[in-house]
Amino acid sequence: MAITLSSASLPVFQTALTNLLHCLEKAEASATARKFDVNVLCAARLAPDMLPFTAQIRIACDAAKNGAARLAGIEAPKFEDNETTFPELKARIAKTLDWLATVPATAIDGREAAEIVFPVGRDKTRSMPGEAYLKHYALPNMFFHVVTAYALLRHNGVDLGKVDYLAGPQGA
Repeated sequence: MAITLSSASLPVFQTALTNLLHCLEKAEASATARKFDVNVLCAARLAPDMLPFTAQIRIACDAAKNGAARLAGIEAPKFEDNETTFPELKARIAKTLDWLATVPATAIDGREAAEIVFPVGRDKTRSMPGEAYLKHYALPNMFFHVVTAYALLRHNGVDLGKVDYLAGPQGA
């Protein structure tokens, strides 16, 4: 059986976000064990000019939901981008996962050549065929922000390893 656009997108988005949620839960446990407020990590950055941890989570979720929506030719839900705590960030991931579960595979499959127009910066757009969009923009963008969030947690002492990133709760 040939791979489909939906099988190359939806479960990949879902797995990455599920594993990201697992990393946030480990961060909460770490903060409890080390006796500090986990929410101090929300402002963490690896460099002064990078977006903080909260933005990494928001953008990872947006990359997944917007990527799936564009591939399906449907409207993605709009989120307020007002999360400031770990419980709110976890809720955003859960809300994104819940929405991804509603996207029908049939809406994505067969759209490999459909032109996907998407924003790239302020007042700019780019256009790519669906398959290329998934492979060369949607997935790399989501993974960039998921791995950056992972790196921020790891840098701040959360006991995470490669298995947490790749297998999430299945690896525990």
